[in-house]
Amino acid sequence: MKTLWAALVLAILAVGVTSAVAQDRRVRINNTSSYDIYEFYASNTGTSSWQEDILGSDILPSGSSVVINIDDGSGYCKYDFLAVFEDGDQVTSTDNNVCELAEFSFTD
Repeated sequence: MKTLWAALVLAILAVGVTSAVAQDRRVRINNTSSYDIYEFYASNTGTSSWQEDILGSDILPSGSSVVINIDDGSGYCKYDFLAVFEDGDQVTSTDNNVCELAEFSFTD
């Protein structure tokens, strides 16, 4: 019985540790600029190239927002963001800590 109890306690502790390590990487991306965002990329700072366009065939209209799960399975918290606007302008923001960041805004 003691062995079963000890195994149960260890299992509960393991779940607690796993939950603490699995941090929330969802970020609300706000487009408060005057232009629609046609492409949005988020790549962990350990990567030398941009990952796929998260918006895909969608756009993020001016004045709108979207919640994106930035987790790529790497365990990283620091990500670089790239937004491509309807007029072709690109804005990059580096070293965004998505484990702590709840919102990010693109402005004019």
